[in-house]
Amino acid sequence: MVRILVLLLALLSLNATAGLFGFGDVSWKEEVLLHDGRKIIVKRSQSYGGRREVGQDPPIKEHVLTFQLPGSDKMIKWVSEFSQDVGRANFNLLALHVQNDTAYVVVMPNLCLAYNKWGRPNPPYVFFRYDGSAWQRIALAELPQELAATNVIVDVRREEVIERAAANLGYVPADVVRSDNQGLRQAELRSILREPVKRGTEGSAVNCDELVYYKGAWVGPGDSIGKRMMDRAKK
Repeated sequence: MVRILVLLLALLSLNATAGLFGFGDVSWKEEVLLHDGRKIIVKRSQSYGGRREVGQDPPIKEHVLTFQLPGSDKMIKWVSEFSQDVGRANFNLLALHVQNDTAYVVVMPNLCLAYNKWGRPNPPYVFFRYDGSAWQRIALAELPQELAATNVIVDVRREEVIERAAANLGYVPADVVRSDNQGLRQAELRSILREPVKRGTEGSAVNCDELVYYKGAWVGPGDSIGKRMMDRAKK
């Protein structure tokens, strides 16, 4: 029994390193087409873990984007971090843009808990601008109008597909990225919308039930605590 337990512990240790059920840290490169026709190569990586139901694959725990600012030697990193309140990475990356030496990222909250955490935006995006030292959240109105494309791979759970697409050049070409995104069903994933999405639109985050985070739990308007919290927020 002792030998069996030692063997099981060793296997669990290997799984922790390689990633539970085969999900470990993965990384790849993509060619990003900017609005002015320039192309840059970016590196993306992600790890798995966090909250999930029994029998489900682990969610993305952290996602990292690294790139060199065009026309400079400055390397910039953007991270979608794990947070306990949502049980996974906060965001899904939709776009990286650069205008006048300023970098912007467009992201979508990662499922309903994150959507509520980040203020239930509609259209359902969160925008960040790099100020030279850190990423700052900005309003939709502060994103230049010409920055309208989703220009990175949005559906990043298909690792084998991404690996095959990057096999020839060492990165996924921009035309493959564009073609892949155009096959997505939701309009808010195919391009950056400027108008609110109607509730009831299939697959949209705007359909998420309204929730508030209170003492380590998410509660809805039907709960007495949730009702008090939402009434207080409206005031």
